[in-house]
Amino acid sequence: MILRSASLLLFALAVTGCAGTSRVMLGSARAPVDPAQVRIYTTPPPGSIEIAQLESSSAVGFGTQGQTDAAVARLKRDAAALGANGVILMGVGSSGSPVGMSVGAGSFGRHTAGGIGIGIPTTQKKAAGVAIYVPPGSQAPRP
Repeated sequence: MILRSASLLLFALAVTGCAGTSRVMLGSARAPVDPAQVRIYTTPPPGSIEIAQLESSSAVGFGTQGQTDAAVARLKRDAAALGANGVILMGVGSSGSPVGMSVGAGSFGRHTAGGIGIGIPTTQKKAAGVAIYVPPGSQAPRP
């Protein structure tokens, strides 16, 4: 029982540790803004200023819409931390996860649990975009 609990705890820590964001600065950062103010665009609005290129990934899962939403929300949070009030969404995709999940037989000391081992493939959702600042008064198209 202790082994099972420890295994689940280690798996949970590995899963949550896999989410992240990378960035390449393209301009100067500004004062942070509330992530709720960050809008998603498909094309750059007139007068927008590029701040950084961002790529984020969700936690490991089974390829759900929630993972996609989490990756885009992470883009918005990281853009807001750089003072961006918009993100030009370049794309969303998925990739095989560095962490897999398996269910099946195992042993601990003299105790053995029977069963058939099954590997369950997991994925991460990834989102890429460019953090931008849209000055007040710019004619920003609706996303």
